[in-house]
Amino acid sequence: MSISERKQKEKEALRMLILNGAKKLFVERGIECTTIRSIADEINYSVGTVYVYFKDKNAIFHDLHSIGFQELGQYFSELFAIEDPMKRLRKMGFVYIKFAMENSEMYDLMFNLKAPMDYLEEQKNNLWPEGTETYGYLKETVEECMMQGHFEAHNSEALSFMIWSLVHGMCCLEIRHRTKGIKFSSPETILSEGYNEYLKILEKM
Repeated sequence: MSISERKQKEKEALRMLILNGAKKLFVERGIECTTIRSIADEINYSVGTVYVYFKDKNAIFHDLHSIGFQELGQYFSELFAIEDPMKRLRKMGFVYIKFAMENSEMYDLMFNLKAPMDYLEEQKNNLWPEGTETYGYLKETVEECMMQGHFEAHNSEALSFMIWSLVHGMCCLEIRHRTKGIKFSSPETILSEGYNEYLKILEKM
């Protein structure tokens, strides 16, 4: 490995250290209560070092957000080979849940944490490209199902939103341990059992 390659690798390692430290604090304290100084303290580096890599915490949040959706996209890649849209739709939920459970902090950051108002102001003209792409893939699959005679008389946009909301809600309840506070007969399996009940409904549509 050349000197330049080693330096580039070290820079990327430090950048990821900053991002992981920030993610931990964002989830624990909230984004508004996290500062560049607190991120620097978390990783035992100077504030100046953090500013070398990111101009502010909005830039950190943006990079983490993008990384999260790239990781979700990698999970979704196994769906592309499934030609039958109903089979793809059923599998999509399993894959989504798997991502959420295996990356709970990232999932919280992507979907549950309130973004800083100045970040939202910066992004208002760009809408939400990552979320739009994910939702678009779900909606496209639902529309393919409709073309094959499923979901008769349904609105594809509203139905896609409902499906996303249903699976997202189950993931959030599990990640935030709300499923442990209710006397389910099998709290450790209620997420998978709940999703299987949803699949039974799909079979009838």
